[in-house]
Amino acid sequence: MNNLSRQDCQRLDLDDPLAVFRDEFQLPIDSIYLCGNSLGAMPKKALTVAAEVVTAQWGIDLVKSWNAHGWFQMATDIGDMLAPTIGAEPGEVVMTDSTSINLFKVVSAALMLQPKRYKILMEGSNFPTDNYTIQGLIKLLGESYEIIFAEGEDIVSAIDDTIAVVCLTQVHYKTGRVLEMMDITSKAHEVGSVTVWDLCHSAGAMDVDLNACQADFAIGCTYKYYNGGPGSPAFIFAAKRHHGAALQPLTGWWGHQAPFNFERDYRPATGIHQMLTGTQPIITMAVSKVGIEIATRANIKQVRQKSLALGNLFIELLEHHCGDYGFELVSPRDHTRGSQVALRHDQGYAIMQALIDAGVVGDFRAPDILRFGLTPLYLRYVDVWDAVMKLKSIMTEQTWQLAKYHQRQTVT
Repeated sequence: MNNLSRQDCQRLDLDDPLAVFRDEFQLPIDSIYLCGNSLGAMPKKALTVAAEVVTAQWGIDLVKSWNAHGWFQMATDIGDMLAPTIGAEPGEVVMTDSTSINLFKVVSAALMLQPKRYKILMEGSNFPTDNYTIQGLIKLLGESYEIIFAEGEDIVSAIDDTIAVVCLTQVHYKTGRVLEMMDITSKAHEVGSVTVWDLCHSAGAMDVDLNACQADFAIGCTYKYYNGGPGSPAFIFAAKRHHGAALQPLTGWWGHQAPFNFERDYRPATGIHQMLTGTQPIITMAVSKVGIEIATRANIKQVRQKSLALGNLFIELLEHHCGDYGFELVSPRDHTRGSQVALRHDQGYAIMQALIDAGVVGDFRAPDILRFGLTPLYLRYVDVWDAVMKLKSIMTEQTWQLAKYHQRQTVT
């Protein structure tokens, strides 16, 4: 593949069965967007839906829209739409709140299933909000509870009969490494532990099958590979076998068995509704539905195949054209890589800023990681070629050394 030309990439795009989806997204003309693993592109239809919800449903129908336009059922309706993309059944997924709040809910619920165990196993190097959220939870629960951190290959051996909950992210946010959900969940169940999976960097980009793996709980965001928009609500999966037994602690009125009875005391809903808390953000939820619906129409196996192919292309072009510039590949080379490529470089921040200025939009994760998201529904093979060529130019001409690229911005 080292001899692959730009024309070869164009031919790959012509044969791409997912190419038809690109036209459904609003993409900047003069840039290559390699940041869909942080914020997905806007579906064109989202603008029309936003206008409809704001001007007609809110602006004209007002409170009638809770019934007339299904606002009250939206959280579970979208959950049912999303469910097949993660290997779940109808009634096992609900769209609600943020990833962090949902993690608090489901880990709390999981701990209820193991009242005599006090350890939560996590991977300390993964996205910090997961660690921060559970640290806050155990402060509330008391000194008996503790987090046990394990990394990579040591995770399975760390799972024993003292662990109450195994709480892991399927795809590592920095490296893109994929954990074996089936094997880890099986080991957890062998010793009586409950599993919670964070799908933020896998759902919508690869074939996830929660029920085939017998996963207990899962959470994930919708603003990456589902293209739901900035801050779009997250989702919760709870296996039906746990409904009614594992109850989450943020017991708001939307999770009540009969919310419009307005009873004084809480009675939990018996199904996935119990994972709800308060009134949902209807406008952002309605807009997010557009991207999720697109994801349901894509063949997830084709999505995964293209994701790996784009990553392989990126890596091989990088090593051929930029092999002398000090980049270290930190993502796996094989199928254990998610839908991104991560590189290490001691000048990573400045290089990424120079790339963005040149029209290649990726992101940086401290202290030294450049991340490139590969979103198969709208990214082309020729985009990968052009991105690597622009990176080569920046390194050859040493553009990244300009002072303006070393000034840290708030969001990296």
